[in-house]
Amino acid sequence: MTTNKFIYLALISVIWFSSCKQDNFPEFDTWVPYDETGLIEANAENESQRLRYKLIQSKVTDRNEMINTIISQLDGFSAERYLELTPLILDKEIETLQDQISEGLFSYKELSQWYLYRIAQFESNKDLALNAMISVNPNLIAQAEQMDAGSFASNHPLRGMPIIVKDNINTESMPTTAGSVALLNNRTENDAEVVANLKSHGGLILGKANLSEWANFLCAGCPNGYSAVGGQTLNPYGLRRFDTGGSSSGSAVAVAANYAVAAVGSETSGSILSPSSQQSVVGLKPTIGILSQEGTVPISGTLDTPGPITKTLKDNSILFSAMASPRSKSSPSKVPWEIEVRKNLAGVRLGAYQSYLQDSLYQQAIKDLKKLGAEIIEIDPKPMNFEGFSELLSGDMKIDLEKYLELYASDEVEVKQAYDVMQFNLKDSTLRIPYGQARFEGIEDLDLTEHELVEIRRNLLLAGIDYFEKPMQTHNLDAVISINNYNAGQAAAAKYPALTVPMGYTAEGEPEGLTFITKPYQESDIYSFAKLYEQASQKRKSPQLYAN
Repeated sequence: MTTNKFIYLALISVIWFSSCKQDNFPEFDTWVPYDETGLIEANAENESQRLRYKLIQSKVTDRNEMINTIISQLDGFSAERYLELTPLILDKEIETLQDQISEGLFSYKELSQWYLYRIAQFESNKDLALNAMISVNPNLIAQAEQMDAGSFASNHPLRGMPIIVKDNINTESMPTTAGSVALLNNRTENDAEVVANLKSHGGLILGKANLSEWANFLCAGCPNGYSAVGGQTLNPYGLRRFDTGGSSSGSAVAVAANYAVAAVGSETSGSILSPSSQQSVVGLKPTIGILSQEGTVPISGTLDTPGPITKTLKDNSILFSAMASPRSKSSPSKVPWEIEVRKNLAGVRLGAYQSYLQDSLYQQAIKDLKKLGAEIIEIDPKPMNFEGFSELLSGDMKIDLEKYLELYASDEVEVKQAYDVMQFNLKDSTLRIPYGQARFEGIEDLDLTEHELVEIRRNLLLAGIDYFEKPMQTHNLDAVISINNYNAGQAAAAKYPALTVPMGYTAEGEPEGLTFITKPYQESDIYSFAKLYEQASQKRKSPQLYAN
């Protein structure tokens, strides 16, 4: 057979296969880029610069590739089965899903197919698309079938649960792009350690989530949730009205919209807390070092950490546990998934910021905590000295990104350091960096010695610890309570864990989160505090447009 004839027959096969898939699921529209000029103009005068969009759709990727990857895995599934399963799966906790699978109501395969169908349903609709996803695992259903066959033994609750991973964390089955065109074909040989840990417990990687490009370390003042590869992530509680937060925007949006059981995000300073609170979900930024940074596109090896994003605290602790260590017979996980059961918060002392007391949702949260028995002490700490913070991030990224590219980047990736990325972007700035790349320029403009960088790290750590320790020691506090990511910078500098949980919605319908911050390695304490608050307040509700 001649080469030309072979290519012709292969092309005909692809066209036929795509056509057949579309015929089988006509409810999924073929994605055709639409004129977004009017939508962008409508946001041009928004008082928040974060909502002044230049682009909504990605001009780099074809969404039909992702939708076709989904459709190819929906054999035996249907719109009717999706509707039958919706009341059993939508907004349900991991343990409930496991119980229903044990009862034979559906299989791990159908659970994964339900989520895939849902993603295709919304992401093929230009009026409802959230741009939360960059790619889908082409082997998901085959892996779910293995779970149904009982070929994988695990006693961890995460077994067979579909999880979405932020697209700056390595996965062997899908590219790791960090949202950047420079990494569009970055297929790493191995999973990141946290992904390998999830899989060792039976977790299924459903796909990769959109994010603020380079984890929000590309442009300055640009919209959260935008990447050249994924487009503009949108908040399901208010499309183009509410900020998604960043940089783990797609991870939080995917959880809120029920695109998966749970998601993995990453944080340097606020990148889990911010989008989790903006999407009314639970997000944990753990103590630096509990979860591995290995295989994650970095900003700062000093401050980076992955973390779990879920709809409930129980699910959050389950995902955190599975991310923390590989499965073993002697110890299923270094981090237990069970949250300590408390009858009340008697004896628990929480510091509440005086400057936030004008927030009505914060006021109500304090009342709820007092009813649970907590003692609330008003605090007004002196502002922290953040001198050197931006230099730390720039200095670390200059070093750590070069290491990542050397260790993990595939041969198709041409860039070797931050300077190369900047020069690559300048070749087509309209397509690759519509909001500029001020933060990358800051990396190149930085002139720091290794000794100066070490001193900045030390000074910021001490300043962060001092910021929290003074009020905590003075008032014998167990934790402080904040709003959203308001104190994420201080928690990052101090390397303290922070946990945000839905606190309610403003009069306009925008979500807010109540954030617990405590000393390192005391995640179990804030989990138990927040769990009682979650049970008593029950603030979370699904975004209305995505509630069925």
